[in-house]
Amino acid sequence: MSKSVHDFTVQTIDGKPKPLGDYRGNVLLIVNVASECGYTPQYEGLEALQEKYRSQGLRVLGFPSNDFGGQEPGTNDAIQQFCTTRFGVTFDMFAKVALKGSEVAPLYDWLQNPETNPNFGGAVPWNFNKFLIGKNGEVVGRFLHKTDPLAPEVTAAIEEALRA
Repeated sequence: MSKSVHDFTVQTIDGKPKPLGDYRGNVLLIVNVASECGYTPQYEGLEALQEKYRSQGLRVLGFPSNDFGGQEPGTNDAIQQFCTTRFGVTFDMFAKVALKGSEVAPLYDWLQNPETNPNFGGAVPWNFNKFLIGKNGEVVGRFLHKTDPLAPEVTAAIEEALRA
């Protein structure tokens, strides 16, 4: 059983395998994103976090999913184009994943499972759920879709994780 985010390999949005162990020593903000959601403007805040804290070791990771309201119907190419042209996204984006059902991505199965993530597990309820991962690959915080990426509680948790 995986013990940290670093144990997973995922697909980049352009189809290449990416071991999350490559991010070891960084703080990660893993977010399930969607292009046609009322929360889609959060891309701006996520990009602002990446810009503000990148030099200190924060990496925002976007995982598109069509599981909530069918709000991410596009292909990976279309999603990448949308994020780049509409929001200037420079943070790492990954291939579209399932967050629920029999096809759930292993990373999200681990993140949501109360046995593997006892402090922050539980089903993702909607797009733009945010998991904060410490430098050691363990989940250290979680913020629901309604929480703006630039909210004080998010930036405070990021700053604390960066200091740890």
